[in-house]
Amino acid sequence: MSLRTLPEPTRRISVSVYDFPDLTGQYKERELVQTLSRAVSQGGSAVLIKALQDAGERRWFTVLDRAGLQDLVRERQILTEMRRQYRGETEIDPNALAPLLHSGIILQGGIVGYDSNTQTGGAGARYLGIGGNTEWQLDTVTVSLRAVSTETGEVLTSVVTQKSIGSSLIRGSVFRYIALDELLEIEAGVTGNEPRLIALQQAIEKAVYGTIIEGAEVGLWAFKDKGSQQRLIAKYRQEKLGEYLGQTLPPVRPVTISAARITQTRPKPRPTPPAPSVRQLPPAVDEGGPVTPPPPADGEVIG
Repeated sequence: MSLRTLPEPTRRISVSVYDFPDLTGQYKERELVQTLSRAVSQGGSAVLIKALQDAGERRWFTVLDRAGLQDLVRERQILTEMRRQYRGETEIDPNALAPLLHSGIILQGGIVGYDSNTQTGGAGARYLGIGGNTEWQLDTVTVSLRAVSTETGEVLTSVVTQKSIGSSLIRGSVFRYIALDELLEIEAGVTGNEPRLIALQQAIEKAVYGTIIEGAEVGLWAFKDKGSQQRLIAKYRQEKLGEYLGQTLPPVRPVTISAARITQTRPKPRPTPPAPSVRQLPPAVDEGGPVTPPPPADGEVIG
């Protein structure tokens, strides 16, 4: 089952991704030469974020990208300063700049291994100077992915996956005399190399899939359909343990309780400003018009 077709969970989980580095330190190798190019991609965090978003068509994770955290913080500082200068705001309006989301789980790990020529092979035949041969080799990339609790620092799940990278060569040749002083020599061949980034992507997707299943197995999160959850866990354990399935104990729940739950920061309600008071002033006296005489006093006779 692929990541995109995973059944949906009971709720989405917020996770943070800081970096997913290449920890192998290996450079790309050629025939008897080592180049300055890295053997595997240096963009592991971008591939991991894409795999997390693909899980259940974005139904599993709310992904918080922390790889560019400095740029994000700087942009928020610019917005805060502009509103202070041009609007006189000493406290930022939460309607203009909401609090950053934070997560209860940090996903860590990296590319921990790249082994060249783990398997090689080939075959060939030649008859009367005409023949052909084929060669192939396999490289292996290994990635590690851990889910770490933000609250306690406990490692909640840890998954290691591998993916093979295949290369093949098919070659044919002709080498024979067609006359006493005439020699015919022909060579042709084709080489195919599996893209290393595709292999890395598949290894990371497999690690994300394993993290989801192992997290559901120990109660970190759950599928909405309990029947699908049990089937996926049983299939995963069969593929992982194989013939040792009946000899292993069930996993123990982590010490951290409700590690996937996190309370997001909400801005404090701003005090409501008092309603403006309206004071009614007496009508102004027009000095240029007729003056109204005062009313008569008690007992006064006018006439």
